Amino acid sequence: MLTITRKLEFDAGHRIPDHRSLCCNLHGHRYVLEITLTGKPIATEGAPDRGMVMDFAQVKALALQHLVEHWDHAFLVYAGDTAVRTFLDTLPNHKTVVLEQIPTVENLAAIAFDTLALTYNSHYGADLRLKRVRLYETPNCWAEVERPASLNTA
Repeated sequence: MLTITRKLEFDAGHRIPDHRSLCCNLHGHRYVLEITLTGKPIATEGAPDRGMVMDFAQVKALALQHLVEHWDHAFLVYAGDTAVRTFLDTLPNHKTVVLEQIPTVENLAAIAFDTLALTYNSHYGADLRLKRVRLYETPNCWAEVERPASLNTA
């Protein structure tokens, strides 16, 4: 098995309602998403992606369609943060994504992993698996979710 990684970037706003510092305020980040897939290179003679685990253009296209386009330039708000939700509802045509979890980088990475695991595991060959999602909130701070080693061969 080989691994490949594709990096994408997007901008989004959020707040951590109970945070004891500046993150309790409305603010935004330039998120960097790294998607790592594992699989066997395609061996089908004449296939345009022969020798690849997955064409990087397809990795990007699926991530954009199923996750990034939904979050890019949106405000990611916790469903229980009613004051901010009420405020956002007053903004015409505002792109708001309501989440059942507080939008910490840890929770966002977990949501991204679950979303993308379904996407890659069902859209491309049987040997392809999402191995890891790493989401940078800043250049120095990130969270990652990795498929347990016991599931990498499943």
